[in-house]
Amino acid sequence: MEHLSAAQAREHAALVADLHTLTAEQWRSPSLCGEWTVEEVVAHLGAASLLGPVRWLRSMAEARFDPDVHNQRRLEEFLGATPRGTLDRFAEAGPIRLPFRESPGGLGELIVHAEDIRRPLGLVHAPDPGALAAVARFFATKDFAVNSRTVVKGLRLEASDAGFRTGRGPEVVGPLLSLVMVMAGRPAFLPDLDGDGMPELRRRLGQASAGT
Repeated sequence: MEHLSAAQAREHAALVADLHTLTAEQWRSPSLCGEWTVEEVVAHLGAASLLGPVRWLRSMAEARFDPDVHNQRRLEEFLGATPRGTLDRFAEAGPIRLPFRESPGGLGELIVHAEDIRRPLGLVHAPDPGALAAVARFFATKDFAVNSRTVVKGLRLEASDAGFRTGRGPEVVGPLLSLVMVMAGRPAFLPDLDGDGMPELRRRLGQASAGT
């Protein structure tokens, strides 16, 4: 667990460093996370960093257990008066806590949302391979914040840049980070992958007509 906690701290610090390089226009640009802008994704992560399990349950109950309502309320609450204000709050908040700080799920949230920001902006970052593999195993075996296990059920995943492989069935091969992002429901990473399982994976992500 110490490894995951340290990995979260490193990933948080790396994202903060990247965010310091952004222009005002980049802060307002779309992310890969629904309709949220880059600043809104940062606010979402920051809000999750401040919510322990008790506060999270209370917030969900107040939102009638609608995660979209819960997330929108908390990110709006976290937003600063300016992007720099949001960044300062995010840097101070530290790594994401939910569901617990030392959890592959929490680390996965941080890695996925960081890529939601970086990919559209052309920023490149390589997470710690061991930590990334822990997230990949978690996503492949559990439907947590996203239906990651359902997305890849009946497919064999193999990383081309790490010793990660899981599942049985038609094969999907590519960089481990891209496998993680596709399991998290991000079709923007499909072009990074190959294998005879790709038509089915595209279908599941609503990208049946997309090219590789």
